[in-house]
Amino acid sequence: MRVGSFVLAAQFPGQGQGEALHRAVRSAEVAEEAGLDTVWLGEHHFVPYGTCPSAVTLAALLLGRTQRIRVGTAVSVLPTVHPVALGEQAALLHVTSGGRFTLGLGRGGPWVDLEVFGSGLGAYEHGFPESLDLLVRWLREPAVAAAGERFSFREVPVVPRPSEALTDTPGPEVVVACTSPASVRLAAERGLPMLLGMHIGDEEKAEMVALWRQHARAAGRTTDEILGAAHVSAGVCQIADRRTDAAETLLKAMPGWLKQGLEAHVTVDGRQRAMRDPLAYTELLCGLHPVGTPRLCTDRLAATSERTGITRFALMVEGSGDLAATEENVRRLGAEVLPGLR
Repeated sequence: MRVGSFVLAAQFPGQGQGEALHRAVRSAEVAEEAGLDTVWLGEHHFVPYGTCPSAVTLAALLLGRTQRIRVGTAVSVLPTVHPVALGEQAALLHVTSGGRFTLGLGRGGPWVDLEVFGSGLGAYEHGFPESLDLLVRWLREPAVAAAGERFSFREVPVVPRPSEALTDTPGPEVVVACTSPASVRLAAERGLPMLLGMHIGDEEKAEMVALWRQHARAAGRTTDEILGAAHVSAGVCQIADRRTDAAETLLKAMPGWLKQGLEAHVTVDGRQRAMRDPLAYTELLCGLHPVGTPRLCTDRLAATSERTGITRFALMVEGSGDLAATEENVRRLGAEVLPGLR
């Protein structure tokens, strides 16, 4: 089982953006010291929900500051960028880090980002498969041309080629965030593992894994590919000597962050979006994920893995909103939870 942190660089009420980013960087450094496997980085634009606008850029910084830990994006929002530009960045990080980079991709939402970056609503609503396929080809082939609806260009060489890295893999791992049956099928047909969100529990994640396997089998994927797919489960982790203390920490800090963060999202076309109740959502997260004593957290992660078949976790560790508390949370995750899972 591989356990990593999920870093949003969340800006809590009363905090500056620099403070949020500093906590994100420091928590990633502590994650390596604590023995975690991966640091997963969120990406958001124009909202305090997350102050990192480029997960791949922050990944570059962290890969340069660390020696062992993997760094992944969770996720790079594909509709807001050119897939070849992102592919070049991913290849660069793969080669220069010795294969420690994972590229997580997602559709994002119908946000004003699409207007600002000029990609338009179509890139979100129906352009994701074309962008994904072009990006994956860029990471796997020596030269690439395109003749699609959105992207059309003559053949050009891939520089740098990901296969030049001194690793056992031809290119960086690609993971796809999945929130619907359509996205599960999209990932499965391409043999790409899923990143499943923190808003759903074990039963729904198990159903999505089963659906992924069904579509992968129908697409001709081998048994080894299907059984070896390393899906990722996102969640929240807060450790304390008593479960009530761990939950109280999150219930004090997260609703205010969620309220200001979610309210700041603006749709590109003026459509109304229903927002979760921040307190109820925090309570839901405390019930679904490892929030409590080290033993409870160990048992919760083990149970999720047994129920879903998922062996990788991306756990939000900054739910307190406090740097010192976040560092302590990460260290306890490494020292008091990971040994029970290994």
